[in-house]
Amino acid sequence: MARVKGALATRKRRKKTLKLAKGYWGAKSKHFKMAKEAIMKSDNYAYIGRKHRKRDFRRLWITRISAACRMNGINYSSFMNGLKKSGIELNRKMLSEIAIADEAAFKSLVEKAKAIN
Repeated sequence: MARVKGALATRKRRKKTLKLAKGYWGAKSKHFKMAKEAIMKSDNYAYIGRKHRKRDFRRLWITRISAACRMNGINYSSFMNGLKKSGIELNRKMLSEIAIADEAAFKSLVEKAKAIN
């Protein structure tokens, strides 16, 4: 039986890792072992970053809604509570877009929320 040589698979795996590490500083882009560690760390940061992005956007939407509410004489928590009680199910992203683009529509939402509270 012929001897199995794994050089091709190993070279392919290493080239893939080094390609991902392209542009990294110093030996991290040249040496496989250091590149592998840098890639693992950067993948971890990317994973965490995807979670943070969701948090950051939600915080931004809430800040925008809160600012628009204060301009209409109601605080954020009362506004959201009023919307929930009145059965208006708009998410925070859409509410922030309405607050920016269509002030009249947002004002009518505020009036509905005030009427419930």
